[in-house]
Amino acid sequence: MASEQGVPLESVRGSGPGGRIIKRDVEQAMAAGPAQRPAAPAGGAAPQRAAASGADYEDVGLTQIRKTIARRLSESIGPIPTFYLTAELDLGKVAELRQAMNAMGDEFRVSFNDIVLKAVATALAQHPEVNAHWLGDRIRYHNRVHLGMAVATDDGLIVPVIFDADQKRMSEISAEAKQLAGRARERKLKPEEFTGSTFSVSNLGMFGIDQFTAIINPPEVAILAIGAVEDKPVVVDGELEVRKRMRITMSCDHRVVDGAVGAKFLQTLRRMLENPLMLVY
Repeated sequence: MASEQGVPLESVRGSGPGGRIIKRDVEQAMAAGPAQRPAAPAGGAAPQRAAASGADYEDVGLTQIRKTIARRLSESIGPIPTFYLTAELDLGKVAELRQAMNAMGDEFRVSFNDIVLKAVATALAQHPEVNAHWLGDRIRYHNRVHLGMAVATDDGLIVPVIFDADQKRMSEISAEAKQLAGRARERKLKPEEFTGSTFSVSNLGMFGIDQFTAIINPPEVAILAIGAVEDKPVVVDGELEVRKRMRITMSCDHRVVDGAVGAKFLQTLRRMLENPLMLVY
């Protein structure tokens, strides 16, 4: 479409998943005309810094974290045959549970993310076929659940680990998640605190992202992407109601996780999040 209309794609700012250019973006560029088409930034925030300093460009050296991210993601997106499973969950009862717990005082205060982490860890204990590593010549199924949680830092993404997460109470997971995230942003994590995960979760809901796909962190065989909790109109028993909803997308390594296996894991996760008293018995 862009080629037919003479619209250079490098001048179009993508609004689709992951910044992809979609039909609407091309149509808006056509409507704007050549004079108003914005120049696409190259390399994130660097051009803005260069413009502010008056220089034509600015080279920024790679941090060790950024080098590791680049290497690991290159290992993942190329050779791993990945498919995606998306589900939308009703979080009405989770919202009620969270409100009740928070009303009990700071000791019991939890976030939506804390409840999701607890549910994921509990579901993984029931589905060891998802709690696994691909090791090239064999598959390692883990008997313990070490849950990685992606944390954005100034240097890039890092994944601290909540070890034996399925054995911990929700309040323990909440406290540990906050502590690990804070230390990650302060660059105070020890290497053993961000290695050894058996499954990872990435949550961009706090940034207003409805749905996204996350890249598997090898040698893990799946990762769960968590979207925002939103009030949405839905039909319940034939009546239109406004309910709290959340979309989740699971990226699966097809060498280990088949479609039915991933779907059954998400079914268990749905059952727990839509009936969260199962998590606090």
